[in-house]
Amino acid sequence: MRELTYVAKRTVEWREAPDPRLRSGREAIVAPVAATPCDVDSAILAGHGFVEPPFALGHECVARVVETGDAVTAVTPGDLVVVPWSINCGICDRCRAGLTAHCAAVPYMAMYGAPIGGSWGGLFSDLVRVPYADAMLVPLPPGLDPVAMASASDNWSLAWRLVAPHLKARPGARVLVVARGSIGLYVCDIARALGAGEVLYVDPAAEHREIAQGYGAATAVSMEGVPPGFDIAVEATGRVDQLALTVKALAPEGICESAGNHFRPGELPLLDMYLTGVTLRVARDNVRAHIPDALALAATGEVAPEKVVSHVIDWEDLPTALPEKYLKPVFVRAGS
Repeated sequence: MRELTYVAKRTVEWREAPDPRLRSGREAIVAPVAATPCDVDSAILAGHGFVEPPFALGHECVARVVETGDAVTAVTPGDLVVVPWSINCGICDRCRAGLTAHCAAVPYMAMYGAPIGGSWGGLFSDLVRVPYADAMLVPLPPGLDPVAMASASDNWSLAWRLVAPHLKARPGARVLVVARGSIGLYVCDIARALGAGEVLYVDPAAEHREIAQGYGAATAVSMEGVPPGFDIAVEATGRVDQLALTVKALAPEGICESAGNHFRPGELPLLDMYLTGVTLRVARDNVRAHIPDALALAATGEVAPEKVVSHVIDWEDLPTALPEKYLKPVFVRAGS
């Protein structure tokens, strides 16, 4: 089989690898049918990652189950499934607590798309081994488009977690989204659907602001002149200076979720945060715990994640198209 391999800044190529085989009765082999780059993949392709190439890339996809072990009961060959980005067993104490990104049964930070916590391959591959099929794989609900939901492995479900629980606790809250990619746009869509009183989306890219406006959000080019007073804020830029401005825009006891990958250091206004009583969370997402709820919201038809998909591109064009600067391209296998 082939796996798409990151080899240098803005350079990926197909490389041959052995076909994955089942190693236990609990495993499955899947074939991605619609895969998309995560916002962090864009940073890696730009040369801002912290892992040296080469390595197999990709950690967001909808896949078709090809083969299952004898002990697998949740899925069968032919099923369309969401493959979560992190490797998790589902039965250790951490997994049972919903901390699936911190599974105690696998090496620290085990994931698809980067050789961290072992080498698990990437989801831009012709075939992928899933070590804990019942724990990891989530069937795609009938009627949902694999292209629209290709990001449910990470960004879509992460966006749900960034805002949905907080809006449940604070109905009608004012929401600020400071972003540069798909995560922030998904947040705008979800926040509107879940009854946010106001959504302000801040992004210098006019094409991104247009999508946010389509979701009913007000928009701004920068944080300059944005008044404080937001109950919930989401920062998804990966830039500490933008995170600092975001937390300063919160109302007293406001909540800030930082979904940016902060590869570079910086300073936060800790005294202002102390005086305001800010709650700040900077974290990788325990995405497997949230995928069912995020998919359930998508199945209602009250959200439109397909609006964030900027391009639908043939699977064979991955090496040339992935390094291009698209918002959210989805790569589709022929015949899928």
